Amino acid sequence: MSWSCHVPRASWGPGLGRVFQPAEAIQRHRRNLAEWFSRLPREERQFGPTFALDTVHVDPVIRESTPDELLRPLAELALEHQPPPARLPTLALSQLFDPDACGRRVQTVVLYGTVGTGKSTLVRKMVLDWCYGRLPAFELLIPFSCEDLSSLGPAPASLCHLVAQRYTPLKEILPLMAAAGSRLLFVLHGLEHLNLNFQLAGTGLCSDPEEPKAPAAIMVNLLRKYMLPKASILVTTRPSAIGRIPSKYVGRYGEICGFSDTNLQKLYFQIRLNQPDCVHGAGDAGVSTTPAQRDNLVQMLSRNLEGHHQIAAACFLPSYCWLVCATLHFLHAPTLAGQTLTSIYTSFLRLNFSGEMLESTDSSKLSLMAYAARTMGKLAYEGVSSRKTYFSEEDVRGCLEAGIKTEEEFQLVHVFRRDALRFFLAPCIEPGHPDTFVFTVPAMQEYLAALYIVLGLHKTTLQRVGKEVAELVGRVGEDVSLVLGIMAKLLPLRALPLLFNLLKVVPRVFGRVVGKSREAVARAMVLEMFREEDYYNDDVLDQMGASILGVEGPRRHPDEPPEDEVFELFPIFMGGLLSAHNRAVLAQLGCPIKNLDAMENAQAIKKKLGKLGRQVLPPSELLDHLFFHYEFQNQRFSAEVLSSLRQLNLAGVRMTPLKCTVVASVLGSGRHALDEVNLASCQLDPAGLRTFMPVFLRARKLGLQLNSLGPEACRDLRDLLLHDKCQITTLRLSNNPLTAAGVAFLVEGLAGNTSLTHLSLLHTGLGDEGLELLAARLNCNRQLQELNVAYNGAGDAAALALAKAAREHPSLELLHLYFNELSPEGRQVLRDLGGTAEGGARVVVSLTEGTAVSEYWSVILSEVQRNLKSWDQGRVRRHLELLLRDLDDNQGATLNPLRKAQLLRVKGEVRALLEQLGGSES
Repeated sequence: MSWSCHVPRASWGPGLGRVFQPAEAIQRHRRNLAEWFSRLPREERQFGPTFALDTVHVDPVIRESTPDELLRPLAELALEHQPPPARLPTLALSQLFDPDACGRRVQTVVLYGTVGTGKSTLVRKMVLDWCYGRLPAFELLIPFSCEDLSSLGPAPASLCHLVAQRYTPLKEILPLMAAAGSRLLFVLHGLEHLNLNFQLAGTGLCSDPEEPKAPAAIMVNLLRKYMLPKASILVTTRPSAIGRIPSKYVGRYGEICGFSDTNLQKLYFQIRLNQPDCVHGAGDAGVSTTPAQRDNLVQMLSRNLEGHHQIAAACFLPSYCWLVCATLHFLHAPTLAGQTLTSIYTSFLRLNFSGEMLESTDSSKLSLMAYAARTMGKLAYEGVSSRKTYFSEEDVRGCLEAGIKTEEEFQLVHVFRRDALRFFLAPCIEPGHPDTFVFTVPAMQEYLAALYIVLGLHKTTLQRVGKEVAELVGRVGEDVSLVLGIMAKLLPLRALPLLFNLLKVVPRVFGRVVGKSREAVARAMVLEMFREEDYYNDDVLDQMGASILGVEGPRRHPDEPPEDEVFELFPIFMGGLLSAHNRAVLAQLGCPIKNLDAMENAQAIKKKLGKLGRQVLPPSELLDHLFFHYEFQNQRFSAEVLSSLRQLNLAGVRMTPLKCTVVASVLGSGRHALDEVNLASCQLDPAGLRTFMPVFLRARKLGLQLNSLGPEACRDLRDLLLHDKCQITTLRLSNNPLTAAGVAFLVEGLAGNTSLTHLSLLHTGLGDEGLELLAARLNCNRQLQELNVAYNGAGDAAALALAKAAREHPSLELLHLYFNELSPEGRQVLRDLGGTAEGGARVVVSLTEGTAVSEYWSVILSEVQRNLKSWDQGRVRRHLELLLRDLDDNQGATLNPLRKAQLLRVKGEVRALLEQLGGSES
């Protein structure tokens, strides 16, 4: 329907040229609003290029409320969410202005909800619905931000001026607003920002939209229905500000209850996580999650929600559903340049608390986030310090009410409880912890604890008293005559110089307390990072994924003794909060961290890290250490702290694309060489290899065993070997399905490489073709000293060809050919070849050489022992039985008792391996 159908023709004035003007103006208004409200913050753009609020929105539950319910005394902590009473049904957006139970027309609707329930998103979606014609009940929609209106102060401006200033296309039709009646909808978002006075003595009556008044006075008269009495009004507010509008002016109250239905949570996750990845900014790694991987994430998350785990209580708030999605996107999708876990949490708080004051009527104008950092941060830090995650009502109340002395402070506590406490704390639904509360997501406790520290809110008794004493003594010390006059009556004259010097020293002494405190905090942070009790935990990124997606397998029984709480994210968040980007965002939230404080904290941390960071760490803890540096985002700091790192051992750590990015960004810019980089059994893929390339160029020894690397990865390894900065001397590629196709790339790299001396291709599926390729191109390389091609399924001819090429190689000293498909005759030929002339490479094909034990027997058996579980058990058993038979033959052929003893010992080792496989040879 068009506007012209509802406005009297006479109001348009003479001339046909103006007949379509109102409709055209409204269409321009729709287009402008749609463009403005479709703009997404940077935090939303990470979800992919096709992401749009219009396509991914899930409406939260809205239940109708009554004035009596609003007047009911608030529960002590206001954390429990009661299901909507049967007599009060839930409401859809399209039903908000339906007639009430008595059939009366509803003109004013107030929607209220705590921080994080989705008020802003709901308003944005409603405006877009109107822009696209999905709210036909309203011909014109005019949204106002109460935060914007409050910034104007008491300066008078008419309603028409306020509208025309913000929505230029409507300037021409403002005189027609009154004729629109109920089909004109005003949306007043964030009423808590406005101080409204409905008393006539405070706000006089005004019905003229063109009369200048203070913005708050205009809103009061709109809500009184004295100005534009037929217009519809939708108000959103936090619970603490509901009483600012007398109930007689409100036709319907609605409580935004978030996603109280688990099915809504699942729908939200399914829509969000199935968005195509945003590859922009992910670097050249070409990493992208597949539809199957995204479906798997959704299924695991759904199972965790269905299990009624704590995450279901967290996702009651749509904001935390966003945080869960953002975290999973960070863990599994391409990482945007500069994005860190700390920045996700900081951005999450900015999305929910930006511009939010705790109480607009309070003269202190304290930001809601600053108040939360002081109170919830204290609770979080006390939990980290005492290693607990469950809190009683007394614990919560103690942090909220600490130091309260005035009525105004009690009022602030009341406002925070009503509006924001549920955002940070949730009732614990895990068995064994009745009547307790937990932070809505575990990582939020560690984030707030870190924020509490870096903001300098944690002060010891000495610091608090010391500051006061220092100021007092400093003031007294300025008035020397007063001091001398007082002290002369009490002390002998010889004591006065000592006292005078003491007065000058005291402020300096207490001035150092802060520095000592920083050192203590840094020491506590570093000790938390390097706790030996956490050495064999998963790395923090895997821990985060498990906390969201759940752990497959049986859960711990409630009667079992609890495990020690782990707070490994706490020091990592401390480093992340000191980064320049996060400090800038925190300043916007009213939580500034001064540059000098950040620098001094960083210096204290660096000093402690320099001492404790030199110890050898288990792989998962080493990754956590590197993740700390990644979160800190300070290359100079990291380069100095990590200058002593010589071995990068991440064996067994599942290297996701994010972890590869973390390690490469922290270590890729370093200058000193790494003696060894061990990435064995890390589930690496070719994309991960490309990400690691800057690190590989610093390595002398590189271990990539057990990674399922195929021919595609060999192309990247060829490029690595041919790089002019390559300094790798040892390359271990065993137990990867490289095949002959992969070796074709490797021989190209060997031909142009000048650093590699040891190459292991053990159990890489080369076959005859692969060994023949090596034999044909081996002479192109001039510095290789050891080549291991054992257990590759090669036959006599290919093995012999490679052995001959090895014998002619100028530098090759050792060639491993055991566990190939060699006949007894072939093995004998290879043994004879190794002993025909002086010099040339030694060829190892068995545990024996002639009738003696080979000096490499321990090398062979240690390889078997190391790979016993991953190799084909039948093939390994067959090869071990052949070796055992060979040992028996040689034992019978020699009369030397020393050799017999050595052969008997090696036979015992082989039998032990056979017994581990479940078979033995007598």
